[in-house]
Amino acid sequence: MTSLLDALTGDPEITALFSPDAEIAALLRVEVALARAQGAIGAIEPADAERIRSVVRDFTPDERALRQGLARDGVVIPELVRQLRAATGEAGRSLHLGATSQDIIDTGLMLRLRALLVILESRTGAVLAEIARLDAEEGGRTLMAQTRMQAALAFTVADKLATWTRPLQGHRKRLHDLARSLPLQLGGPVGNGASFGAAYERLRADMARHLDLRDAAPWHSDRTPILDVAQGLALLTGTLGKIGQDLALLAQTEVGAIKLSGGGGSSAMAHKQNPVGAEVLVALARFNAGLLGTLSQSMVHENERSGAAWTLEWLVLPQMAEATGRALTGATDLLRGARFTG
Repeated sequence: MTSLLDALTGDPEITALFSPDAEIAALLRVEVALARAQGAIGAIEPADAERIRSVVRDFTPDERALRQGLARDGVVIPELVRQLRAATGEAGRSLHLGATSQDIIDTGLMLRLRALLVILESRTGAVLAEIARLDAEEGGRTLMAQTRMQAALAFTVADKLATWTRPLQGHRKRLHDLARSLPLQLGGPVGNGASFGAAYERLRADMARHLDLRDAAPWHSDRTPILDVAQGLALLTGTLGKIGQDLALLAQTEVGAIKLSGGGGSSAMAHKQNPVGAEVLVALARFNAGLLGTLSQSMVHENERSGAAWTLEWLVLPQMAEATGRALTGATDLLRGARFTG
């Protein structure tokens, strides 16, 4: 769904990671990885694993039927597996062997979150580069520090910029570490791995290695990996929101410590230049802070699997990801056009 607001808060590159095409591609990749790993340990015929890989390479699912299946079953995997089995013929008996829908969906999400985190890490670097440029060009200027919205003591632009740089450096490292520690999900119907037989741990390790994910015990009802990512997003947008708030205050008419380029015109007051970009950073920070609270409720996960908590994640996490992506590009643009005037 698109709206006029996308021009202000949207991020097409991030949105694409949560599109039907991207989701289906990730799910298919996980099914192929499972079959490959099972073929390698002899749990299924290697020829079946190769047939599954070959079919998936050129497979185009019936998306309308997938949507109908999702509405019926609450998850898309049963209908996707049905279509794949029909396409793979006799090899279909080996498809999805021992797995549950959650294994495929959670692992597929981890693959897409890794791509997300790599993008966000790079964009955080771009924000830091703009701050470093401002520091090099204007860091020696004198600026009045403000505590509790009142003039405090004079310090330098470099001192101000350091309060932005330090947390952003920590966020960039967090994104880097998260991207390299995302876990595989493979537990079978009740999350104990019993459906995969005696070679379960070997199978899980091989599959994790093939997908470049961290080998981990099943986390079906422990949503910590999801909340770790979500918290990283909220912390990052929180710092960007702080930068936006600082810029808006510094640009106030009666302060005039910084000049922001760009639009921000008023329909009624032609003399005004509203700090739109800075305001968007504040709004996105508050938006993600609220969504983090909502998403945290998915930790209350009844017994071995919760359809309600799971659906909540699907609703909330993509919005947090897009907000974070847009906040980073917005911050880069905003800082690129900023000039201190003191």
